[in-house]
Amino acid sequence: MTYKTPGVYVEEISTFPPSVTEVETAIPAFIGYTQIAKRRVDDDLHLVPYRIENMIEYQSYFGGPDVEKGIKVTFTETLDGNAPPSVIKTEAVATWTGQKSKFILYYAMQLYFANGGGPCYIVSVGKYSDPTGQDIGDETKGILGGVAKIEKEDEPTLILCPEAIYLSSKDLFSFQTTAIGQAAKLKDRFVICDIQEKKDDGTSKNLTEIQGDFRGGIGNNDLKYAAAYFPFLKTSLNVEFDPAFVIIEKSVSFAGTSSAPLSPPAPSSPPAPLTLQDFKLSNNAGGNLCEAAIKDLLMTLPPSPAMAGVYAYVDSTRGVWKAPANVSLNRVVDVTINLTKDEQRDFNVSDTGKSIDAIRPFPGKGILVWGARTLDGASNEWRYINVRRFFIMVEESVQKSTMWAVFEPNTKSTWVKVKGMIENYLITKWIEGALAGAKPEDSFFVRVGLGITMSADDINNGIMNVEIGMAVSRPAEFIILKFSHKLQVS
Repeated sequence: MTYKTPGVYVEEISTFPPSVTEVETAIPAFIGYTQIAKRRVDDDLHLVPYRIENMIEYQSYFGGPDVEKGIKVTFTETLDGNAPPSVIKTEAVATWTGQKSKFILYYAMQLYFANGGGPCYIVSVGKYSDPTGQDIGDETKGILGGVAKIEKEDEPTLILCPEAIYLSSKDLFSFQTTAIGQAAKLKDRFVICDIQEKKDDGTSKNLTEIQGDFRGGIGNNDLKYAAAYFPFLKTSLNVEFDPAFVIIEKSVSFAGTSSAPLSPPAPSSPPAPLTLQDFKLSNNAGGNLCEAAIKDLLMTLPPSPAMAGVYAYVDSTRGVWKAPANVSLNRVVDVTINLTKDEQRDFNVSDTGKSIDAIRPFPGKGILVWGARTLDGASNEWRYINVRRFFIMVEESVQKSTMWAVFEPNTKSTWVKVKGMIENYLITKWIEGALAGAKPEDSFFVRVGLGITMSADDINNGIMNVEIGMAVSRPAEFIILKFSHKLQVS
């Protein structure tokens, strides 16, 4: 500054180095179909990634669930054997009869928020009522279109699509490999994969087929950017239904309470089917009983939305360096397939290296996440989810925080500031327990300088190389307790 006017001037001298601002680690992007997709009348959110904070915002902008229309309730009245007979018991049992809706994003969001989820992005790729929305495997307008839109957003750190599990196996793997490829390209996000339990023809697979089909279809590229979970989850979420489509089958049985019990008369013609809507008009108490029976139906969902919530919960309470495992799931009452310890062995460790993380029930503990490996389970570097996601966080945080150094003089003064900034940040992570080592210098290193990371030619070409190494803490996956007899000595 050139001073030309007499007076007193104040200059503030900065003595602190720049600091690293940590990026968010658990901002999932949910891709799927919604009832509506509008923020305002003239503001269409179709194929527009939109950030929400809670379930109220989801309902405001994307609507409610696709109500189920394939439910039947058997309503039974038990009469005594007197004349005239009296009703002594009524009961109702609800069952699925038709195809369940494949549009499950509404329920997935409920499960996500119930398990600790926070801010997230929704990408609506179609509506339930749209012709294009009926084929959720449409590769040009559907789910893959949503993946492409997410690539342009910087904030999301997780990608998942619960509805993709209902695609054909070919389309499912197309989505998963595309999402993994995007994560590897951008290096700032991670993919949560679901695994199909049924074949394309609707028949069930055995455990060998489940593992083999998934490992054969997912490919071998960039698997360190994804994790897969199994099996499906039976939740306590209420099933939303349309009373006009619920079929009521009413029957009468007789209890032998007299010396000459009556038998139900044979109907002259089959009774006309009733809907719950009609049945409630004629029998309000019975209609309420039928509705209560429908609530006993369990909404079964793939595990990815619950796991996205677990990632967010663990990140906020412990840190991204803590493995998202040995955590109980909320609003989950059971799993569709209960793996034994021996059965999980082949899922967790495979000669293909493609680990599949199990979710298992444990007596007295609930439904626990019992695996913490990426799909690159054979890699010594990227075997664990928390290691991969911690590196993603540090890489993204340091990259954004060093933008100030672009076009600064490529000299020692700049190098010292950059090195100090990164070292201060990593010391904080070491104190928090993210890095292993008795002292900071055992936990990480930051190198920058002429003859260290750069040559004179690099400097002439405007290149400043910074090398960072970190010893990230790894989970104690196998805890081995060794016992032996001690001989009596006195």
